[in-house]
Amino acid sequence: MDVQGTVADGFEPLREAFVRNFDQRGERGAALAVYRDGRKVVDLWGGTRDVDGTAPWAVDTAQVVRSATKGVAASVPLLLHQRGQLDLDAPVGTYWPEFKAAGKDRALVRHLLAHRAGVPVLDRPLTAAEAVDGTSGALAVAAQAPVWEPGTDHGYHAQTYSWLLSELVRRVTGRTIGRWIAEEIARPLDLDFWVGLPSEEAHRAGRIGPVDEPPTAAGGGLKLRPKRSVTDAYRDPESLTRRAFGAIDPLPDENAPRYRAAELPASGGISTARALARFYAATIGAVDDGHRLFAPATLTLARTEESAGLDRVLVIGTRFGLGFMLHGPASPLLGPGSFGHPGRGGSLGFADPESGIAFGYVTNGMRKGVTADPRAQALVRAVRAAL
Repeated sequence: MDVQGTVADGFEPLREAFVRNFDQRGERGAALAVYRDGRKVVDLWGGTRDVDGTAPWAVDTAQVVRSATKGVAASVPLLLHQRGQLDLDAPVGTYWPEFKAAGKDRALVRHLLAHRAGVPVLDRPLTAAEAVDGTSGALAVAAQAPVWEPGTDHGYHAQTYSWLLSELVRRVTGRTIGRWIAEEIARPLDLDFWVGLPSEEAHRAGRIGPVDEPPTAAGGGLKLRPKRSVTDAYRDPESLTRRAFGAIDPLPDENAPRYRAAELPASGGISTARALARFYAATIGAVDDGHRLFAPATLTLARTEESAGLDRVLVIGTRFGLGFMLHGPASPLLGPGSFGHPGRGGSLGFADPESGIAFGYVTNGMRKGVTADPRAQALVRAVRAAL
């Protein structure tokens, strides 16, 4: 595999692990970036830009990163709180009165961020056209009755997170969340990251698609199978699991221009690995141009546990801060203080304040897993080996 890019002295294990993902784990096209203490130390890419194509992955290739979008999107309400524009302990209805309907009047902003709002499903799923029209999603989640009393339990809001977060941000700022991210995060940090891909950047985005697991475990590692309860939950059309991931039905074509131009902060972000890593680097300190995002108090909020235990949607134990997934068995990051977010099928972004590491990995080959892709985990292990 002809891998392009650079690694700083001491980080050679990451290049080796990146190459092994192609040789042993069926990688088609991917990129990896790592920052340490605000400086880029790893910047690698290889394979094809399209999962089903032959054109090489270029230095500026971007991909749909699915739920890795959630981490960047969650920073918006945290930054609004940091600026004094949003009270995390206020009812969502303070900013969005229609959300009080159907027993959600006591749902707090922090409940929404930490997957405790009780609305991971919709009684009537949205069509693909409704999901991206900018109005139907907010109307649907506002009218939806919660499946548990908000604040009393947690379950992954896989798709509804898009409309919950988007409408909250719009009510507070008057801007769409995609525009806010572009103006307040991506532009100042010089990130190739979009929630709502502009037409002039569409040529940058490669095609994603499903890829099969290798027939045997790579590198002698243990091939883990999901628990029976998890498998059953994904098969049962009435389970919260199936209904949460099926809040858009039928599922949209993620390679379609209309989907990529839509602002879906739960699943539709398009990014380079470099942008994910640089974003997370700016949450834990200043990046090389001196820009930073989070004040110390905001960083504490981002990685303070809000939800933990059996996730009613994912049917495994999960841990969440305010919008960020925290290190744990379901989503192993670098260490106990790490926070970030995986994307279903592969992509991963996170920061580890204790080591100063910020990590971004994107791929066009989508696997079945939700939170702990073996390719991403091999790269995380390589980071540990390099420290």
